[in-house]
Amino acid sequence: MKRLILASGSPRRKELLETAHLPFIIQKSSVNENISDEYTPAEIVEQLSLRKAKDIAQYYPDDVVLGSDTVVVYDGQVLGKPKSDEDAYETLSKLSGKTHQVYTGVAIISEEREICFHEATEVTFWTLTSEEIKEYVSLGECKDKAGSYGIQGYGSTLVKQINGDYFNVVGLPISRTVRELKSFDITKRSVTE
Repeated sequence: MKRLILASGSPRRKELLETAHLPFIIQKSSVNENISDEYTPAEIVEQLSLRKAKDIAQYYPDDVVLGSDTVVVYDGQVLGKPKSDEDAYETLSKLSGKTHQVYTGVAIISEEREICFHEATEVTFWTLTSEEIKEYVSLGECKDKAGSYGIQGYGSTLVKQINGDYFNVVGLPISRTVRELKSFDITKRSVTE
């Protein structure tokens, strides 16, 4: 029986797979995430997801590997993870009162085949005061998060509305991912196991 290998160290992706009762092993990929500016956001997340999955699949040829990547896009610009608190403040100021998109790519590969897809979700922020942004940045929650916020934490208070898959914003469109994994014979374990 093939095992599922998650090529990510993201605690959010780990929690989502656990919620779906999927048995898996974590093997974090350390591939270079630099990618051409010529790619669309959808192409960026799909290419990086595939790159991560292939990086780990070489060590697990008999298993199924899942790679994933998330980016936040505002006004055509990909907003990465903040380099500093000042960077996070600037990013959140840009997003204040505006709508942005969150793209998550997923690649699932085995020795026999591979699939790659993405989901996009629109997120609208409330108009935030400077103090609200400073308070959020001071919590440290924005570190290591695309777009400088985490919707599953206190960052949820910044969000006025979403259009699309909430879990996509968290970091993995779990419903579609589970359905795609079934075609690789990866299914949930019994809750009583």
